[in-house]
Amino acid sequence: MTVFRRSQRLLNAADFQNVFSEPPLRASHQHCLILAKPNNLGYNRLGLVIAKKNIRLAVHRNRIKRLIRESFRHLPSNNAGIDAIVLARKGLGEVDNPGVTQIMDKQWLRIQKKALSYQK
Repeated sequence: MTVFRRSQRLLNAADFQNVFSEPPLRASHQHCLILAKPNNLGYNRLGLVIAKKNIRLAVHRNRIKRLIRESFRHLPSNNAGIDAIVLARKGLGEVDNPGVTQIMDKQWLRIQKKALSYQK
């Protein structure tokens, strides 16, 4: 089992703002949006924005966060690393666990492909 360490999280407002300001890497889906930026730290970091407005029940928000973190943990780390923020959209709370995992895997793949072409 891999662990989601503190160093793998975006922790403060400055980290989030860095990614929100003109992110070069984006992957959009009906239920979520991923914004990312290369960080040159050598490892990936994740931030989550799971608004109560979009996913009403706390149990659904927590389930979504667990599933997103789990899919993020399984990403192969490239040498440069990225800072990524996942924003939940309406309807993500109603998607079942395998569906969320499938959505996130596809979106991470898109981000990684874009990151490789961005670094060149």
